[in-house]
Amino acid sequence: MAHKLATPDSPFSLKGRRAVITGGSRGIGGAVTRLLATAGADVCIGFHSRAKDANALAAQCTLLGVRATLHASDISTPAGARSLIAHAGAELGGLDICVHSAGIWTADDAPVSALADDRWANTMRQNVDAMFFIAREAARAMEKNPRMGGERRRGNERRAAGGELAGGRRRHIDQRRAARDERRGGNGDFKVNPPGCRGRIVLIASTAGQRGEAMHADYAASKGAMIAFVKSMAVELAPAGITVNSVAPGWVDTEMCAQPFGHGGKERIAAGIPVGRIASADDIAFPVVSLCFDGARHVTGEIVNVNGGSVLCG
Repeated sequence: MAHKLATPDSPFSLKGRRAVITGGSRGIGGAVTRLLATAGADVCIGFHSRAKDANALAAQCTLLGVRATLHASDISTPAGARSLIAHAGAELGGLDICVHSAGIWTADDAPVSALADDRWANTMRQNVDAMFFIAREAARAMEKNPRMGGERRRGNERRAAGGELAGGRRRHIDQRRAARDERRGGNGDFKVNPPGCRGRIVLIASTAGQRGEAMHADYAASKGAMIAFVKSMAVELAPAGITVNSVAPGWVDTEMCAQPFGHGGKERIAAGIPVGRIASADDIAFPVVSLCFDGARHVTGEIVNVNGGSVLCG
């Protein structure tokens, strides 16, 4: 059944927003891509090798009336991350939303005493390095976005460097007040889809980053690093009007979990989850996209747990 697009004046509309999704061709990333497009966002699907999946999903998104593009790169390298963000900006005309979903989890159990150097290094490269490179490039792109006042901040910095600090501060205060008034109605009410669009960065973490995961310490460490990174980056980017959050899933019914789900494993795992089921990719996509709406403007530095009650973190 075809989804109905949100109307542009709806608080659940992302019409006109430009989004890039890493690992966006399948699994959680694919579900996020579809839901962003359903909400009206133009999308850039980042992928590594699944060109067929990426092309098929892009075609589905265009049927929803949004622009869809795709780009293959290795985002665990600075050049690969840079090329993806540059492609998204060039094809979509800028960047407002970045969802980082790409990552790996090695199914084979390995205690720390037997954890191989190459497995550790590869997990850190694919999960931590890639996260850093993508988030850094996305932040740079969003800070340059005139919608987020990037030109205004750089202008103030140039004036300060030229000895006009006092005047620059006064102008900065006036501009911040004007931006605040623009985002609110005359009575202070929230204004849906204000012209001063804010940036959204959402990273996909894991419950393993909160409670650890025996036999998979490499993965748990990588997601724990992501959680600390989100909290740090959120404070840095808040003055620019850019929120940074993470969604931490528990078990999700995706291709990555095929091995532990085999031979009755899926049923055993589901029995240990309070809600009695394993999440679908769509179950994770909904809270991810919810963080991208204007109504989520006051949510930043948060780790949103989506695990059916299996890990209850305050």
